[in-house]
Amino acid sequence: MRGLPPPTEDKDLPSMPASLLHSLKFAYQAQPMLLVVSFVLTIGGLVPEALSALWLRILLHGISAGNDSETLRAAIGLALTGGTGWLLRTVGSRFVAIFSDRIALAVETHVARLQASVSTIEHHERSDYLDRLQILHDHSFLLNHVYPSLMQYVGSAARLVITVVLLMTISPVLGLLVLFAVPTVIVSTRRAGIERRTEERAAPNVRLARHFFELGTTPGAAKELRVSSAEKTVAARRRDAFLAGYAPVARARWITAWLNAGAWLLFGAAYVAAVSYVANRSNANAGDVVLTLAAGAALSRYLGQTVGQTEFLRWNIEASQRLLWLERYVASRTGVNEGDAPPTIARGITFENVSFKYPATDTLVLQDVNLTLPAGSVVAIVGENGAGKSTLTKLLCRLYDPTEGRIMVDGVDLATIDPGLWRERLGGAFQDFFRFEFLAANSVGLGDLPRIDERPAVATAVDRGGATDVIEKLSEGLETQLGPSWKDGKDLSFGQWQKVAVARGFMRDRPLLCVLDEPTAALDAETEHTLFERFAESSRAAADDGRITVLVSHRFSTVRMADLIVVLDGTHIAEVGDHETLMANKGLYSELYGIQAAGYR
Repeated sequence: MRGLPPPTEDKDLPSMPASLLHSLKFAYQAQPMLLVVSFVLTIGGLVPEALSALWLRILLHGISAGNDSETLRAAIGLALTGGTGWLLRTVGSRFVAIFSDRIALAVETHVARLQASVSTIEHHERSDYLDRLQILHDHSFLLNHVYPSLMQYVGSAARLVITVVLLMTISPVLGLLVLFAVPTVIVSTRRAGIERRTEERAAPNVRLARHFFELGTTPGAAKELRVSSAEKTVAARRRDAFLAGYAPVARARWITAWLNAGAWLLFGAAYVAAVSYVANRSNANAGDVVLTLAAGAALSRYLGQTVGQTEFLRWNIEASQRLLWLERYVASRTGVNEGDAPPTIARGITFENVSFKYPATDTLVLQDVNLTLPAGSVVAIVGENGAGKSTLTKLLCRLYDPTEGRIMVDGVDLATIDPGLWRERLGGAFQDFFRFEFLAANSVGLGDLPRIDERPAVATAVDRGGATDVIEKLSEGLETQLGPSWKDGKDLSFGQWQKVAVARGFMRDRPLLCVLDEPTAALDAETEHTLFERFAESSRAAADDGRITVLVSHRFSTVRMADLIVVLDGTHIAEVGDHETLMANKGLYSELYGIQAAGYR
């Protein structure tokens, strides 16, 4: 739980058989009847075609011998084979389409649930894990194709075996054609793996190219790009990143394509030799030659289809490998914290020798932090940029686990408390808030999902968060659609969006921990000061359950009303105390406070 091991190429991926078996189990649990029926109809629709060569041989033999009954039997066999195959393929394709649609929804829902069920956000900020998730995202459409691909593969393989058996009835030597097909199978099965590993190594450049594309095509960066005349630079950087990612992939595809062509040339030469061998035998007859031509031509076609299905199935299984990897990763990060969240806080929250560094980095952001946040207190965290203020709040919210040390809630290790239950007792807002383009009421109500549609609760949160003026300016009030990308949607200024986010953070009536991580940074100092005073008063009024309110701000003047002020300097805590005590100490807080105060004169 103190960090994730980096993925090492494909060594930590589940095996392909395990991934395929897991995919089948998932499909059977989701759509058992459709899976079985689709499987039977798909295979049944492919196999009859392989018998056509046999019926042609019998038909030609009957005509040559003047045997009308044999000729009629062969003709009926050909008709039944063709008709049955067509009927089964037609009906089967309908079932497979329905099955694919339903399983696609199940897979997409499953992937979304998996990514949302991890209690921390570490996997969202590690480049190595993002690369693997990028591949899973790009090829997520393949996940629901595993099953039709497997059905086609089994049917094609069965058809291929029948064709080889028919050829060997003429001469066992013709069975050697299978040996010449082995290189095509080897190249095909390895081709997908080589290309997929190359794509994963190229994923950082692909993500970078996508980032530049979003910069150049979305409104967020439009103003700054145009003012700085950086549009062409962004476009050029996007092209360079794309080419850097595409070049190794293209090179791998060319290499595997040439190998594939060479393998097929070898098989083609063997096929020509087989036909010549049968035609020149002393006991050869017209039926044998026709069977060899028909079955041999079918063998080439069936082999191509089987090899193609093998390659496509390999791609699909590779996608399912990453899905199973994600499931195992999620399982390793969930289900280990089963303790209940406390109903109240009696003593406080204590940091014991806590150190932390962000994923895949070696730099400590916090080092050996020892700190107690008393129950029922308003705590302000201040410090210069990069001092670790936001990191401290993320640890309190269990968005990360400490690299070293532990956080205790009334003597209970926070790491042993169910993160979902703990977060149900949290409230507050962050500086990097998200703009939820819902109805205004839902954008606020999302802060307490069970009460998202309770308008009185939403109105109360709007008042607590100081967003009343924003809602009053909307044409439909709380029923206004937010976001310019929607019909009749109302866009807000950055500061207005921030007020909506603050209101969302105050949806819960009795949170045990309220975290306000610079939620008013876009507002003027006076407005921020007024809001922080309101937050502090509200917290103290509800302190009977031990609520702790944590305020983070760059503006020292707005946090002087806090019961406890924590001053961070670098990776350490420099000072702790109330405003008067820290000013009297003439330390870092007093110095920074004086600098800011002078700036406002």
